[in-house]
Amino acid sequence: MDISVQELKERLDKGEKINLIDVRNPDEYEEQNLGGTLIPLGDLPDRIDELEPMKNEEVIIHCRSGARSARAQQFLESQGFTNVRNVLGGILAYNEIESK
Repeated sequence: MDISVQELKERLDKGEKINLIDVRNPDEYEEQNLGGTLIPLGDLPDRIDELEPMKNEEVIIHCRSGARSARAQQFLESQGFTNVRNVLGGILAYNEIESK
């Protein structure tokens, strides 16, 4: 199930504790991040153990536009994660609502 940038922003603004994973590259993360844990998409299979405790929790994944996070979502679901949500439009869409 996906999540809109509007819902994500509302939850972040409320200070809600969420499992937010950023699957972009380190240089993109340094430029701007939403406070999530950086696990670049290519590193995900090697770092799956870090996410294991969240297997039955909501995990929200974002990237720049939503493409890499969709792949990460499919991968995690294939590993038995039960509630993985992809941020539609990624950080580009998030920035659009931020600037309004």
